[in-house]
Amino acid sequence: METQKIATREGYGKALLELGKINQNVVVLDADLGDSTKAEHFGRMFSERFFTMGIAEQDMIGAAAGLSVSGKIPYVSTFAVFSERAFEFTRNIVSRNKLNVKLTGSHAGISTGEDGKSAQAIEDIAVYRALPNMVVLQPADSIEAEKMVFALADYKGPSYMRVHRTAYPVIHGQNYKFEIGKGEILKEGKDAVIFASGTMVHESLKAAEILENKKINVYVVNISTIKPIDVDLVMDLAKKTDCVITAEDHNVIGGLGGAVAEVLGENYPCIMKRIGLNDRYAESGKPAELYRKYGLDAASIAEEVMKLVSKRKG
Repeated sequence: METQKIATREGYGKALLELGKINQNVVVLDADLGDSTKAEHFGRMFSERFFTMGIAEQDMIGAAAGLSVSGKIPYVSTFAVFSERAFEFTRNIVSRNKLNVKLTGSHAGISTGEDGKSAQAIEDIAVYRALPNMVVLQPADSIEAEKMVFALADYKGPSYMRVHRTAYPVIHGQNYKFEIGKGEILKEGKDAVIFASGTMVHESLKAAEILENKKINVYVVNISTIKPIDVDLVMDLAKKTDCVITAEDHNVIGGLGGAVAEVLGENYPCIMKRIGLNDRYAESGKPAELYRKYGLDAASIAEEVMKLVSKRKG
């Protein structure tokens, strides 16, 4: 039976609704995109705690900051690329003062597809990872997205959660326990390790199947917390394999690949390859076609892993 496919934005919306039922301090703000971010589910049931801010992202962040210092737990959502309009407010009000604001950017990466490069956020992880005090998260499936929403309600401080438009298979069960700052080994291996995040977890798992047919066995690790990254896990698997690959639907500069490279560069330099957008914008097209063109699909990942393993052995 085929695994059910659900977008992580759907998990976000579902969890907000459930969280709102049990926590009266939760409020939700959205920049006129509730139908797309799925924040509208919360708004239908809790209209008095739901604020549609219009196309005014700076006002939205400012209002969320005020609500947070009033004891509320604001979840703020818009498209990932539009959230950057309010960067100065996020930096100077939320991040600098370590306010308890939960920012979510939907429709991230080139998997946004036909909307084209103006809507495909490929720099948002780098933007928010650079801010002190900011936790940066990206779920691999809808279940993990749900768990993140609940975990953030208990976490005191600012965060950025990155979710996607495209539906992908559900790989976790409802008993999955998400913990901020911890990676998750989804497949064991010995020849190399692929650290992946978001949609690329799925492509990496498919790549691992391709590689098995080539007698190459790899770890596949879900890095759903990009900041703070799980340094111990990165170091442990790097030492076990001496061959590290990162895979992300994001610019290779400043994202997951950069985070892993920083850890290894200072602690355990080894052979490494970053898979992502090679410092370029994509174009409009179906997500699967774009992944193939820009080297983010399973076949492309498998090919890069084979090159790297061969280089290490050579």
